[in-house]
Amino acid sequence: MILSDNIRAALLIMTSMTAFTVNDALMKLAAPNLPFFQQIFIRGCMISVGLFALAALWGHLSYRPSRRDRGLTLLRTLAEAVGTVFFLTALFSMPIANLSAILQALPLTVTLAAAVFLGEAVGWRRIAAIVVGFIGVAIIIRPGMEGFTIFSVYGVAAVVAVTLRDLAARRLSPTIPSSRVALSAAVGVTALAAIGSILMGEVWVMPNATELALLAGAALCLMAGYTSAVAGMRTGEIGFVAPFRYTSLLVALILGLVLFDEWPDALTMLGAGIVVATGLFTLYRERQVRRKRV
Repeated sequence: MILSDNIRAALLIMTSMTAFTVNDALMKLAAPNLPFFQQIFIRGCMISVGLFALAALWGHLSYRPSRRDRGLTLLRTLAEAVGTVFFLTALFSMPIANLSAILQALPLTVTLAAAVFLGEAVGWRRIAAIVVGFIGVAIIIRPGMEGFTIFSVYGVAAVVAVTLRDLAARRLSPTIPSSRVALSAAVGVTALAAIGSILMGEVWVMPNATELALLAGAALCLMAGYTSAVAGMRTGEIGFVAPFRYTSLLVALILGLVLFDEWPDALTMLGAGIVVATGLFTLYRERQVRRKRV
């Protein structure tokens, strides 16, 4: 059977979202006995070595970015590093599916931020969908109610950081290799982990074989997720493949139940449903607007 570019891209995006979510689960499994920043540092070293090898294999190491792209790459790297700290802090202390549900707001926050900071046109329908989507996020985190924790706020902070990361990525020149951008992010996250470990006075421990295997698996999943995501977004139409990013929520639900005996309550599922529905509508409207421009 011959697959169209869009179907092949959709499969790649589903693969990438699954890989990213499995990475999250593996990090959560490895967390109990390892200091926080040590864990990020070890995984970061593994990812940096892997991405360096890929960039060398693809001949991207010799690329010389412009001053503007260097500045944007630095901004993106800082946002990636800060987002990683917030995300993993939340991940280690709350159900994986709940955190994944909060992250589904990304299409909404990126659309809103692009309108505010980049001047991209956003109609009233998408603005309304964004507002409703934020209501869904509020239902998930429930500020002021019994189910609310500070770790939900960390999840929202991770969304803000990743939104900044994606905005910086949008402004990068199309000629800069994705592998170079990803490698910079990996090195930045690793460096931040080293600094954080020193400032926090962590006492490192020797990981056992199981913990090293979990961290190595997480690093491999991140690299697989990265390469699949890049291939998917370059193979198919963005408007067609973007909704398949919500695969991560389904995978998070399954992994949360199987590995951690976690299942979101009814309010969280309601909020997640609202966020996903409004995100899908926002992506649909964006696709319609692009078609009209063409």
